[in-house]
Amino acid sequence: MSVVGLRGLIMRLDKRVEALLPQRIRSVWNHPAGPKTIFFWAPAFKWALVIAGIADVVRPPERLSVYQSSALAATGCIWSRYSFVIIPVNYNLFSVNIFVAATGFFQLSRIYKYRKSLKELPPAEDETADSEEAGKTPAA
Repeated sequence: MSVVGLRGLIMRLDKRVEALLPQRIRSVWNHPAGPKTIFFWAPAFKWALVIAGIADVVRPPERLSVYQSSALAATGCIWSRYSFVIIPVNYNLFSVNIFVAATGFFQLSRIYKYRKSLKELPPAEDETADSEEAGKTPAA
């Protein structure tokens, strides 16, 4: 089947689907960032990053990556801004990136609290005993 024939088939299928839709849904179907465009599907699949970030909430903070969480937080902020700059304005892209940034910042806060709690712990008894013995000079 040629590309022209395939395109005609897709256009006929689109007309049939559109005829079945209620008027309120047709505006979403034909929107420049609607389900017939990549502007809809790319953010839809990006929700997997949000789900992965939420799944990491049960992971111990010592096993979280600062670099990964920072990257998610930064890209979430950058792409949230970008979603309002592009034409058409993509609210779907904005919403997913707000959640990506939020999960990144939440994981960073967990890492920060964990590392701060490690600094506040008193040294273990074995370590203090070893340091006292190391400071003694041997008897002559």
